[in-house]
Amino acid sequence: MAGSIFGTLFRVSTFGESHGTALGAVIDGCPAGLPLSAEEIQAYLNRRKPGQSAFTTPRKEADACEILSGVFEGKTLGTPIAVLVRNKDQHSADYQAIWDCYRPGHADFGFDRKFGFRDPRGGGRSSGRETIGRVIGGAIAAKLLAEFGIRAFAYVSAVGAIEAATFDEAVCAENPLGMPDAEAAARAAAYLKEVMQARDSLGGTVSCRVTGMFPGLGEPVFDKLDAELAKAVMSIGAVKGVEFGDGFEVSTKRGSEDNDAFCPGQGGIEKKSNHAGGMLGGISDGSDILLRAAVKATPSIGSPQETVNKNGEPVTIEIQGRHDPTIMPRAAVVVESMVNLVLADLLLRNSVSTVEKLKRAAGRA
Repeated sequence: MAGSIFGTLFRVSTFGESHGTALGAVIDGCPAGLPLSAEEIQAYLNRRKPGQSAFTTPRKEADACEILSGVFEGKTLGTPIAVLVRNKDQHSADYQAIWDCYRPGHADFGFDRKFGFRDPRGGGRSSGRETIGRVIGGAIAAKLLAEFGIRAFAYVSAVGAIEAATFDEAVCAENPLGMPDAEAAARAAAYLKEVMQARDSLGGTVSCRVTGMFPGLGEPVFDKLDAELAKAVMSIGAVKGVEFGDGFEVSTKRGSEDNDAFCPGQGGIEKKSNHAGGMLGGISDGSDILLRAAVKATPSIGSPQETVNKNGEPVTIEIQGRHDPTIMPRAAVVVESMVNLVLADLLLRNSVSTVEKLKRAAGRA
């Protein structure tokens, strides 16, 4: 199966199935000497692990990570870093009744048509549990980015149509939906309870802000920074749309409204506004990168759904087992991880001299 390796120089290869023995990632290309511990990776994994509230799947997984290689005495060796997370609480029997059915909203049909064979236990490789490997890689990438003063932070900005009207990063950790607006989080929680009683699910929006950016990151034409970020975030199974800065609103604005004017600033040259979301011509312009991802509702719902089995016969199914009524609280760190991976890779794709030049220009050398 192709498509499980991401990156050019900072490369992440993920492996494992939802109900298999284990999942994990191998990270190749991480520079030597970077401080790294299992606890730092675990902090990222804890943000996406299941069973943490009434709004996530009750599947009980510690998602405890084991570093198998590439780290010695708390520092990276410059060799491949292998990290493993063992599955402990998979209930494959929950899927027996729909083993041969194509679940609406899932990848079952496509997998069968492409490969002629698939793992029906929880979706196998197309399960949201696949994102464990992405988060492992994203945690390590975050450590590299921190060396350059760069930090990505993703959060839930909307659950369904209920949007956060204010932003306080600390509030994200104070509510089970991970929203930065306490009042919006309370309304979203109440609405989600109604949806859960109807045996249904909700999607939402994840927003990500990257601070500490310096200008000059990204390649012209096909490897634009925003193009690389869009591909990375769109590769997350539940994401159906990505926008930067003002996003689709730019189609309604005049050039005089949308253009970001340059002006003198403390660090040299700055922009008066950031409609472009931190990138011009596919290259970072030194302002914050602003990204939003549209996340669809969880397709595994308990209410009856019409579909067909592998013989093309119509059937009605009710999906059993343990599923997220919304994946929003767990999706934010996955988006953040993919952003981290892109930025770390592009840093390394610049020559060392270019990176040092950028750091000096930003006053960080």
